[in-house]
Amino acid sequence: MKYGLIGEKLGHSFSKEIHEKLADYTYDLKELSSAELDDFMRRKEFFAINVTIPYKQVVMPYLDEISPQATAIGAVNTVVRKGEKLYGHNTDFFGMRALIRRAGIDLNGKIVMILGRGGTSHTARAVAADLQAKEVIIASRSGKDGITYKVASQTRKDVEIIINTTPCGMYPNIDELPPIDLADYPALEGLVDVVYNPVRTKLVSKALARGIPAVGGLYMLVAQAAYAVEYFLDQDVAQEEIDRVFNELRCAKENIVLIGMPGCGKSTVGKRLAQELNRTFWDTDQLITERFGATPAEIIRTQGEAAVRDMETAVIREQIAPLTGCVVATGGGAILKDENVEYLKMNGRTVFLDRALDLLAVTADRPLSSDRELLEKRYRERYPRYLKTADFTLIANEQPAELCKKIIEEMKK
Repeated sequence: MKYGLIGEKLGHSFSKEIHEKLADYTYDLKELSSAELDDFMRRKEFFAINVTIPYKQVVMPYLDEISPQATAIGAVNTVVRKGEKLYGHNTDFFGMRALIRRAGIDLNGKIVMILGRGGTSHTARAVAADLQAKEVIIASRSGKDGITYKVASQTRKDVEIIINTTPCGMYPNIDELPPIDLADYPALEGLVDVVYNPVRTKLVSKALARGIPAVGGLYMLVAQAAYAVEYFLDQDVAQEEIDRVFNELRCAKENIVLIGMPGCGKSTVGKRLAQELNRTFWDTDQLITERFGATPAEIIRTQGEAAVRDMETAVIREQIAPLTGCVVATGGGAILKDENVEYLKMNGRTVFLDRALDLLAVTADRPLSSDRELLEKRYRERYPRYLKTADFTLIANEQPAELCKKIIEEMKK
């Protein structure tokens, strides 16, 4: 390969898509075992490569020169061949700094706690120092180079910023959390998670739910790739290009999740939207039917509403949350559980189709809203919840074509 990425497991990587949006070359993903790495590095059959877990430190002895910044960090993520010599750089530093600045999270004079002690942790330490952090604490399971998570929770109530550099929560282990409880840090005012898939990890979601500004690592991934392109091709990449690629990638990867009352048009609008955007359409009610052998209405009649809510959660957690770039229509009560909302927002933006009550039809096949009185009751109960959990609200009294147009415009913002 001429340009590409090496690592142990790359099935989740967005790097090929990002690089090929930023530059005019083919970017290959090459998974290497530790036994294969030595031969690959000695052959030098590439122009330039990126390096990811677990080889950011392992490749360093093969390099002829390493930039001062990469040396200080103790890790390399970009290798460029010039003649027979290999030159190592670290663009993660610039990517992480760009992410933090873009998110508006101020480290100046703050107490920063970094979770994990791997290669990315070293990058975070350098960025925190560059952004004038008052103090940097390293927390890990072992406590080596710092303190354990348990000691941190007991003694460092003054932590103001948390940067997660562990892979906890990375696809496919989307339920995994670093072993910390945000409630143990009452002074916390910002959280950065370098994990980028899902777009919003559980850790980010929990911070946002507490009103703490938090951001995932997708912008860092794009920014560090842009800086790598500069080394690859020896040319500048404009800030506008970084923002453009990030917005395109975010828009492409985020699911569009439609929420709202039964009869508001979620399925109709969702199918049309998926067709217009060339995306896959999923309906959580249909998934429940296929998986459990009965429609949600039938399950409610025979087993009660609690049973269908549990089934709904299982479908959202296991089948919807890991998806990217899809259109999803949810059941009317899907947003009643915080857990469901968290999973739907991992890779999705929620759109509340706010259809006027007098335009919602009563149908006998919906046991929770089978007559006008029940429908109005559900509407009053759920309406505040729809507003609270929606990323944006769309008055849904228009035709599906017009609603699709407005949703697409909103997703591009």
